[in-house]
Amino acid sequence: MTLPPRPAHAGLRHVALYIEPFEACLHFYCKVLGFAVEWQPDEDNAFLCSGIDNLALHRRSGAPGEAQRLDHIGLIVDDEGDVERWHAYLLAHGVTIAQGPKKHRDGARSLYCYDPAGTLVQLIYHPPVSKGPALP
Repeated sequence: MTLPPRPAHAGLRHVALYIEPFEACLHFYCKVLGFAVEWQPDEDNAFLCSGIDNLALHRRSGAPGEAQRLDHIGLIVDDEGDVERWHAYLLAHGVTIAQGPKKHRDGARSLYCYDPAGTLVQLIYHPPVSKGPALP
């Protein structure tokens, strides 16, 4: 049996989170990280857009399925120096830093912080994806 060819996709451009405190997370993603509300059908759901991707926030009412687990979400930055700029900016906004700027073995550089619900958020310069020059 011949399998059909794999269709193309544009990469991982959508993440959905069940979160609480909802309002604090909405503020964090919009006012601190720069997302815009694309659509908010009700007080328990908001769909945010950065211009190239979509983040859905859903108010957590009870625990989602036990099998659901998220390690972290990542936001790509275009330049290696942006990681340090984000670090200073997040500190100035009182955001809890999980791990400060660090160079990874694959040439990437990133930092990790927490949103108000405790979701781990990575800001990462990753040469194969970022627009900046590749690291030597």
